[in-house]
Amino acid sequence: MTTRIAAEAVRAACEKMLSLGGAHRGDKTMLDCLIPFEEALEVSAARGEALLDAWAECAEVAQRSAEETANLVPKVGRARPAAERSLGTPDAGAVSMALCIKAVLPQGQTR
Repeated sequence: MTTRIAAEAVRAACEKMLSLGGAHRGDKTMLDCLIPFEEALEVSAARGEALLDAWAECAEVAQRSAEETANLVPKVGRARPAAERSLGTPDAGAVSMALCIKAVLPQGQTR
């Protein structure tokens, strides 16, 4: 699989989640991790980076993005009723997504 194909697959997943789930970037969901990951993967593909190298680099983007959800207030999903109380806590779905993205890498593979 090439980096371009992986980026296209992740983009398709994002688009499907956006259309089915009703959440958007900034709603404090896993999309706040997945969309930046996909965008970074697209950039890596455009630069012609090898898939494992690109994935490792973009996994770091996913991790940072998941951590940054601590600054967001949930607008949809299960965390919405907790809204303001969730400030300061990263979204569990975003953190889980970042862990899944990282888990794809061979053990010990980092940027």
